[in-house]
Amino acid sequence: MPLLHPRIHTTIDVGNPPSSPDESRYKSIQIHFHGFAYLPHARGRGIISPRFSMNGHQWELGVYPGGELHARHTPRSSTYLAIYIRLCSQGSVTASFDVKLLNKFGDLACRMRSPAINWRSDMITEWSWPQVMRRSKVLDENRYILDDDGTLAIVVSTKEDATAAFVPKNPLTKMMKGMFNDETTADVCFEVCSAEGKDDDDGTKRAKTSTSFYAHRSILRGCAPMLAALFDAEDTGHMISAQISDVKPDIFQYMLGYVYGGSVPKEELMTHAKDIINAADKYSIVNLKLEAEAVYLNSTIFTVDNAMDNLLYADAKNCALLKETVLDFLADWNSTEAINNISFADFPLYTQDWITMTID
Repeated sequence: MPLLHPRIHTTIDVGNPPSSPDESRYKSIQIHFHGFAYLPHARGRGIISPRFSMNGHQWELGVYPGGELHARHTPRSSTYLAIYIRLCSQGSVTASFDVKLLNKFGDLACRMRSPAINWRSDMITEWSWPQVMRRSKVLDENRYILDDDGTLAIVVSTKEDATAAFVPKNPLTKMMKGMFNDETTADVCFEVCSAEGKDDDDGTKRAKTSTSFYAHRSILRGCAPMLAALFDAEDTGHMISAQISDVKPDIFQYMLGYVYGGSVPKEELMTHAKDIINAADKYSIVNLKLEAEAVYLNSTIFTVDNAMDNLLYADAKNCALLKETVLDFLADWNSTEAINNISFADFPLYTQDWITMTID
């Protein structure tokens, strides 16, 4: 008769268990993804855990039940569970993570490790494992990965660093942010026009309104030359104005704030991704454009119906990652059907043959 594995609810030690000094500094958190089989499993659809605290920072762990969208080395014929961990709080920390997949008996089923990374909220915020285990194996009842309730258990561990001595940060970024839209020190002003209002009761259109944003030539010359070029006149010591009519005031505020060292909230990036890409592309705020493009990719579900529109948009705005992603989608979908059902008439002639070869 096979040995049955009882469910362990707690652990009781008799005597003092052996441990090394380092072990006490490890912190582990177990995260349960309930009803795993019924979670959305389209490629690129992620499920995120609530935030948790480790090493004095906030983190979140997410899974892609059907695989990462940009896992290029994942075989097209196979679907893998992907896992990622993301830094959510501001600041920087050096940390490595040990991530374990447990089976229903609490035994190790799979283990991943990250290298020691200097996580920074302004640069490196995420590490992923795109090929953890085939989804079919996770769902296979004979492998006992999911418990009786269909729950996937993942344990995240990291070494808790000893409290370091306080070292003040370079104040430049804070000072730059404080100068944003500061009328008292600014020497140039952007008058950003809003769209014409709706018709009044008598049929006349309301006049355009404008919003003023104050800036500094020296900062614009170094960080946003295209915006600085709008002020051609010599510095006379007086405030100089330039009119912006092709960007909405709220989008311009995000863009100019970014120039001064600020960031755009992720929710706003998702909501206004294309508007931000358009503005950043026009005024050559390259990093903001790339950030908005990445958010647009992660929040867009590509279909045959929208593939060509996205391809045309990527070509018009020189969005290389978007273009590559759409072409990968077409290749993964079905090359023959893609060529037969999608019209390439609107696409530049010099690239039509290249596109056809790419997805063939």
